[in-house]
Amino acid sequence: MKAMIVGADGQLGRALQEILGDDAIALGSAEIDITSPESISSQLDTFNPTIVFNAAAYNFVDQAEDEPEVAYRVNALGPRNLAIECQKRDKSLVHISSDYVFGLQSSLTPWTELDTPGPVSAYGMSKLSGEYFVRSLCSKHFVVRTCGLYGHAARRGTGKGNFVETMLRLGNEREELRIIDDQKCTPTNAHDLAVTLCDLAITTSYGLYHATNRGAATWARFAEEIFAYLRMPTKVVRITSTEYHTKARRPAMSLLNCYKLEAVLQNPLRTWESALHEYLDQRTD
Repeated sequence: MKAMIVGADGQLGRALQEILGDDAIALGSAEIDITSPESISSQLDTFNPTIVFNAAAYNFVDQAEDEPEVAYRVNALGPRNLAIECQKRDKSLVHISSDYVFGLQSSLTPWTELDTPGPVSAYGMSKLSGEYFVRSLCSKHFVVRTCGLYGHAARRGTGKGNFVETMLRLGNEREELRIIDDQKCTPTNAHDLAVTLCDLAITTSYGLYHATNRGAATWARFAEEIFAYLRMPTKVVRITSTEYHTKARRPAMSLLNCYKLEAVLQNPLRTWESALHEYLDQRTD
C-alpha cells in the first residue's frame, strides 16, 4: 500500500506516519492545499499513491461560528476536491469525520452509521457536508467518524492542542477546574485510530464507519481519570453545559456505535482508560 497522508502535521497525521513509516508520503499544509484542485492533482500525479488518508481539517469549533465559509471551504470543499481527483485516478480515499455531525436529535444509545445526522454548529455542518461529498463522488471511500481525539503531536508542538494536554497545563496552574459533565463522549487515542484506519484501508469494505476507543465518559470524568492516574491533586468540579458558555453548541450525546467496524476487522479498539494510561506513560518517559 503506497499511501499519501494529507494533513500530516496534525495529531492523526503524525500517528499515521509513525505506523506507515517509509511507505507514507506525508504532506502538510505547506505541501498541499486541499482547497485547490490543482494542488491535489499535482501531488497525486507526482507521487501516484494507491490510497489517500485525509487527516486535514479546520477544527476551530467556536471560531467556525464567526467564519463558517472558512470551515466549509476546508471541511467540505477540500474533501470534495480530494474525492473528485481520487475518483479520476481510481484511488481509495480515507476521510476522517466527527461526532459533531450529530446533536440535533437526542438518543439514549450510541449513534450508528444508519442514524440520521443533525449538526448543531457550523463546524458540524461543514464536516457533514464533507462526508456527503466523499461518499457521493469517490466510489472507493472510507468515511470514518471519531470522537475526542488526542495525540502526541500536540505535545511536540506540531499539532493543535488536545483535551489531555489542556487539562495537564491547567491542572498545573490551578487547584480546581470546572469541567462539563453532561456531554457523553469516548476519548480516542490518535495512535489507536491510526492503526485501525490502516487496517481498514487494506480491505475493500468501503463505506461509512464509526471508530473510537471503547467505553463512555463525560469531559469531567475524562479529566478526573487524567489527574487520578498521574496523582495530581487538581479537583474537578462537575458542571452543566449551561454553566460553561461556548459560541458553538456541542452534542450532548457523542457516543458512537463501532459494531460495524468491529465486524469488518474482528478487532475492537481497547478501552479509553487503557489507551489514556499508555499515552500518559509515554508522555512521562
